[in-house]
Amino acid sequence: MKDKVTEYEKRLKATGASEHTVRAYISDLNQFFDYIARFFPAGDVELQGVTKLMVRDFLRELSQENRCNKTLSRKMTAINNFFLFAVRQKYIAINPISGMAMPKTEFFVPTYFTEKEMNTLLQIPDLQSKFGIRNRAMMELMYSSGLRISEVAGCRIGNLDLKKGVVKVLGKGNKERIIPVGKVAIESLKAYDKIRYKFLTKHSDDSLFLSKSGKPLQADEIRAILDRYIRLVARTKGYSPHTIRHSFATHLLSRGADLRAIQEMLGHSNLATTEKYTHVSHTDLLKVYRQAHPRSKEEEDK
Repeated sequence: MKDKVTEYEKRLKATGASEHTVRAYISDLNQFFDYIARFFPAGDVELQGVTKLMVRDFLRELSQENRCNKTLSRKMTAINNFFLFAVRQKYIAINPISGMAMPKTEFFVPTYFTEKEMNTLLQIPDLQSKFGIRNRAMMELMYSSGLRISEVAGCRIGNLDLKKGVVKVLGKGNKERIIPVGKVAIESLKAYDKIRYKFLTKHSDDSLFLSKSGKPLQADEIRAILDRYIRLVARTKGYSPHTIRHSFATHLLSRGADLRAIQEMLGHSNLATTEKYTHVSHTDLLKVYRQAHPRSKEEEDK
């Protein structure tokens, strides 16, 4: 079984899945197969012997451990996708959980920083330090263009065109997109470009952001760096580096940006995924309306 999971892991990486996604899916699969090993003689799992009932038992036990439906849904997705892969590879004839209903997920309202909080966060890095200059540039780019951490980690020097004010990224599913970069972010990136040579070692390549050793900064390293800053600003639990991406979308929407334009910049294949950002408060919407609608200023027109 381990060899098939390893083969599936290679397939996921080849299709452009992020390091985080691959790690989560493989962890879910290993957890599932460890659980159902009890149903097989000597604990040797056979794909042909897996049934819907086993999957239901697995999910039921997780539910009893108070795992949320979003987690259960992700684990079921990982299992289902693996079996679809197994069918394509002819390891099994049919997907044993085909047609099985997904756990209903709760409505998700993303956390986001207010504009004031975001400004505070961006001011934290010490610009007297090469690390502070690098970290400010990373955060400004994330906030300016709504990048995922994996996209920041994968960014190359040639992906940036500071004269045109755009960045080219390779997102989920190896989908390429070109996103605008704001003036403040451009200035931060120029400042970093001037001192990037201080990070260079024999281990360096053309990755945009380099570590202390000169190697490309990995997604986990970027996450750890940003977590330290975010803990100084976050009001409650639930804030993470991904909150910067949520803030990008929320602030654009609150200032009247078109939802489909935000969808393109975020790299969402489905508009419904972007619609979660329509949680903008009534006050923000009213403010945009009063600024933009020709019939909104009755007192001034009289």
